Amino acid sequence: MRVSDNPALTQALASGRPLLCIYCLEEGEPGPRPLGGASRWWLHHALASLGEALAQRGARLRLFRGKAATVLEALCTATHARTVLWNRRYGHDATAIDAPLKAQLRQNGLRCDSFAASLLYEPWEVATKAGDPARVFTPFWRQARARGEPRPPLPAPDCLAGYAHAERLPHEVDLAELALLPVRPDWAAGLRATFMPGEAGAQARLRDFLRDGLPHYASQRDRPDLDITSRLSAHLRFGNISPHQVWHVAGDGVASGATGASERDLEKFRAELGWREFSWHLLHYNPDLAAKNFQPRFDNFPWRDDPAALRAWQRGQTGYPIVDAGMRQLWQTGTMHNRVRMIAASFLIKHLMIDWRHGEAWFWDTLCDADPASNAASWQWVAGSGADAAPYFRIFNPVLQGTKFDPDGAYIRRYVPELAGLPQACIHAPWQAAPGVLERAGITPGLTYPHPLIELDQGRARALAAFAGLQPAR
Repeated sequence: MRVSDNPALTQALASGRPLLCIYCLEEGEPGPRPLGGASRWWLHHALASLGEALAQRGARLRLFRGKAATVLEALCTATHARTVLWNRRYGHDATAIDAPLKAQLRQNGLRCDSFAASLLYEPWEVATKAGDPARVFTPFWRQARARGEPRPPLPAPDCLAGYAHAERLPHEVDLAELALLPVRPDWAAGLRATFMPGEAGAQARLRDFLRDGLPHYASQRDRPDLDITSRLSAHLRFGNISPHQVWHVAGDGVASGATGASERDLEKFRAELGWREFSWHLLHYNPDLAAKNFQPRFDNFPWRDDPAALRAWQRGQTGYPIVDAGMRQLWQTGTMHNRVRMIAASFLIKHLMIDWRHGEAWFWDTLCDADPASNAASWQWVAGSGADAAPYFRIFNPVLQGTKFDPDGAYIRRYVPELAGLPQACIHAPWQAAPGVLERAGITPGLTYPHPLIELDQGRARALAAFAGLQPAR
């Protein structure tokens, strides 16, 4: 959803023929996983932004709803189109649509091509020395980098020869008819205050990050109280910016000295792009990554059915401030700092022993950057059931994590304001504060802020015992 570094658009423009620029929202079974609420909000604004960018260049974005094969067959008939081009998708549910569609279009006598636009490396291009799909990040990234620098980004076209037909085409709808925005209630005020979806917003965010975040990235990216991370993940997820643009603009900025960042900062940041690539590599070879344990030995794990605890976690009412701050940031803004995502996920999976799939589904609905690959792979990584996963005995202590990465409690005070009056010494463990300290801060345990859902040592011991009972991988 961008006009710059858009290989399909560039190839179409080179044909010299009129362009019909379309987006088709495909819903229903079989088909792609339905978008969550936050992603639908983002999609609405990304489409609006793309439509404006195309209109400025002489083309028009036409929107459709329905099965892609049905829509494209009708469009090709109505417009006498001879060529269909798109940018490649990689999830199994998407490729299950796209591959037979491409074959059918070609069989019908049309030229049909797809292009690499959303990943630095195609998933099938990177393998182990034995030729197998990679299961561990470090050798995967080493093999990927050995393929050479990613291609440079393509420029945005100055003008486009848009298809001039003014009437509605078969299956065409307007943006409002896609019904992507929340209405009753409109819960998106925090998202609007946090993000500017679309290509212009992505480019502005990249500039801000290179100036303010990248120079401190290696040393401070785990600090949720600081604005150090790129916050480009939703833009990447919806194609408002390409990883090639991010890769080269960041690299050029460091090489020229314009950003003030070091090579170490750059490599740390590029490694995060690498984890995104690794997640898509995993999803390509494991299409059920969001529903099925990557490591089968976790299939018999004794998860607890505890709807009340799950609901408390979702609402940021666990009694552990760093967890609650993250969950409330997510609900209010549609995003969460990456370090806090790991802390919150670990607490749900290991201290509460609730199935990671419940957490993955909640993030899918509430994250603007709910990526089919990264969301599933990251939850499995924390659970210990995924590829290159954290070992089962790695259980984040939310008090120690909060003390280390939010040392002054600024992040907690922002998202858990009822704790704002606590001194730094006890803001990460308010239950340990003296009654007088709590009273002065206006806190009544169990009333104005919940008691902890579980005692940390108890939760850790219970999780370790459950993990120890798993059968080893064969």
